[in-house]
Amino acid sequence: MFNKKLKKLNNISTIFSIKDLENLSGIKAHTIRIWEKRYNILEPLRTDSNIRYYDTKNLQKLLNVTVLYNNGLKISKIAKLEEDELEVKVREYASKAANVENSLSPLKLAMLNFDLELFEQTYNRLIAENTFRTVFIEVFIPFLHNIGLDWQSNSITPAHEHFISNLINQKLLINIERVQQEPVKHREKIFVLFLPMNEIHSLGLLYLHYELLLKGYHSIYLGESVPIDNLKTFSGKYPNVTFVSYFTVKPDPDYVMDYLVEFKKEIELDDTCDFWVLGRRTKGLELPEDFKNMRIFENIKHLLEKI
Repeated sequence: MFNKKLKKLNNISTIFSIKDLENLSGIKAHTIRIWEKRYNILEPLRTDSNIRYYDTKNLQKLLNVTVLYNNGLKISKIAKLEEDELEVKVREYASKAANVENSLSPLKLAMLNFDLELFEQTYNRLIAENTFRTVFIEVFIPFLHNIGLDWQSNSITPAHEHFISNLINQKLLINIERVQQEPVKHREKIFVLFLPMNEIHSLGLLYLHYELLLKGYHSIYLGESVPIDNLKTFSGKYPNVTFVSYFTVKPDPDYVMDYLVEFKKEIELDDTCDFWVLGRRTKGLELPEDFKNMRIFENIKHLLEKI
């Protein structure tokens, strides 16, 4: 009965369990309880049946506390700060002390509050001390994976995810525009990047496009929902083509293997034509021995090592 009621609570995006707080903040539930009891960091609410839960105000305060705590401030000192002082301190650290390890909480705060200024402060400090590659792989990818899990558990809404994803997408496009001004160095191979039908999650594939351009390759980015038969043009036009796709939510789980079979049938894969694929839908998938020149990569890092 408790789990059933708690699940009902979790389906409301403005109400959170302590497990939700743990997932969103990275602070263990046991530690949150200690902070709550010893320092009055949070003020939990209770249902009529005495189930503890937390509202958006509690979540935001915990994320603010987490930013300062992860930057070395003692919890006893943080607990003495008034609400407005706490928020000021967080913005100071976001603009002066953002780093790869401690950037998730400011990004989550920016997402939950639709706070463009906080996102820009955090990003600008990160990019001042790191390459865009480091920021994307070490910060953005773990962050997006994390909020994907939060969205699935109803801890955040799709609106939050769209807001922050679009901001990250803007930064990616800016960096792509910069590198594509450079001349192509490696013309012996063409990379054609596309997403299958009804797949709209493009950030991972866009980042691969950025990396290929950065390395001086001829990369052609086609984007979302590309029919397989449209790709025949490239295998006939160029002597050495590598198709690359990213399966996040499509094809449907039961159709992934059928899709690969169809691709193999439609596009003649040989020593001059390859198909590389990665993404959540490919996890645990094993290709038959006769699927030559087709390869599944575990993640972006592994694919980049092959290039």
